[in-house]
Amino acid sequence: MTTSGEPVPFEVHEDGVYLHGTKADLAVGDLLVAGRESNFEAGRVMTYVYFTATLDAATWGAELAAGEGRGRIYVVEPTGGFEDDPNVTDQKFPGNPTRSFRSREPLRIVGELVDWVGHSTEKVQAMKDGLAALQQRGAAQIED
Repeated sequence: MTTSGEPVPFEVHEDGVYLHGTKADLAVGDLLVAGRESNFEAGRVMTYVYFTATLDAATWGAELAAGEGRGRIYVVEPTGGFEDDPNVTDQKFPGNPTRSFRSREPLRIVGELVDWVGHSTEKVQAMKDGLAALQQRGAAQIED
């Protein structure tokens, strides 16, 4: 962690633990499944569910997800096979330093992090502005 308490990019939260950031209000035992509308692109149905091993990436997911309410970070367990997320692997970051993954199989919620610290308001706004600029240029494509 940084002295501000913000998550550190590329730092694994805890070995063997996977996280999913969202604004959905879910419970332990619930399943995250493919076939739902994207948290990031209105009207797009996702064929994968996405997750990460870094608190930073999960925090971005929670902060940038569509919907009202507070962001949430769930501890998840893959129920089947998964692969590196090609949307960040090698396209934005060589290798997979964000430890971001995707699966067509459900993710089971096994817990929730409640004491995480988000990014600063300025960083969140800068990220939103950057994503909006990508969408405006037609460059915000999700490989799904």
